[in-house]
Amino acid sequence: MSELEKQSIPLLSPEEALQYISIIDRATENFRGQADELEIAIGMLMIGRIYGWKVLVIIHNKRTIKKYEKILGINIREMFPPEGPLAHKSVGYKIASKLSNFWKAVSGDIKIDKRREIDSD
Repeated sequence: MSELEKQSIPLLSPEEALQYISIIDRATENFRGQADELEIAIGMLMIGRIYGWKVLVIIHNKRTIKKYEKILGINIREMFPPEGPLAHKSVGYKIASKLSNFWKAVSGDIKIDKRREIDSD
């Protein structure tokens, strides 16, 4: 078995890879503003497929997600699965998913320490 076959992150098909590159190229071409906002939006795009949109809503607040979605021209709930193959590595998501109301953790009604931390497991 090759190293590529052993990894837990599924490879993108050529069509999916082209879709991601097209989103990045379009966003970059149309972007006006602070370069770090574009950079972070592209980072959110790249990790969204790996961690899923539920991890993204734990990491970022609603306003930030909307800003990055606008930059990229996407909707994270349509673009990504709720849980990606590495969602289990998100400390905040692990805690929030065990609560009776996930959305209270997302809204901040329930405080989660280390909500943005990625663990080795």
